[in-house]
Amino acid sequence: MKYKIILASNSPRRRELLAGLDVNFEVKVLNGIDESYPDDLDAYQVAEFIAQKKAEAYRSLLNEEESSAEECLILTADTVVIAPAADEQNDQEGKGIILGKPKTADDAVRMLRMLSGKTHHVVTGVCLTTKDGQRHFSVTTEVSFKELTDWEINYYISHYRPFDKAGAYGIQEWIGYIGCTGLNGSYFNVMGLPVQRIYEEMLKMQEES
Repeated sequence: MKYKIILASNSPRRRELLAGLDVNFEVKVLNGIDESYPDDLDAYQVAEFIAQKKAEAYRSLLNEEESSAEECLILTADTVVIAPAADEQNDQEGKGIILGKPKTADDAVRMLRMLSGKTHHVVTGVCLTTKDGQRHFSVTTEVSFKELTDWEINYYISHYRPFDKAGAYGIQEWIGYIGCTGLNGSYFNVMGLPVQRIYEEMLKMQEES
């Protein structure tokens, strides 16, 4: 890969996943980026919208790269968990409820109860930005959970403290081991980065440049 990649995220999971592609990258994080989105925006478009918003905030870094700015690529991403509405088993009609990062243990309990025994969707929006162009896309994975007991929910929250994770869980942690009954799509997307799609898109950008 010819690009000097800048990963605009302090997520250890995203660093681990990107490193798995055997590409050279460095992490740069800007604080205070506005991640708001319009209230009427479709839930399945929110992650990509925020990834593009982050990309604009980081665009100035392209001009700061003294060596060869045209070879620099900034990767921004955002992941949302979309729970089905209370009267649905699966969000087939697009009425899903976006779950962000829980603020408290009670908030995490509330989110995991919304996912318990149901099928939800994890959407990661990605934006790849260079000096000469930009690609953005979303990847959706369907995840099913068994009925989680109160003990299982409380055990997971108290031992793993998933307050930095959308939807209050990490699929690669204990809750995924005991709770996930089915997954349709990219497992790595649920972790926070659809690395296979990112690899393909970077190859296309490289060929077109």
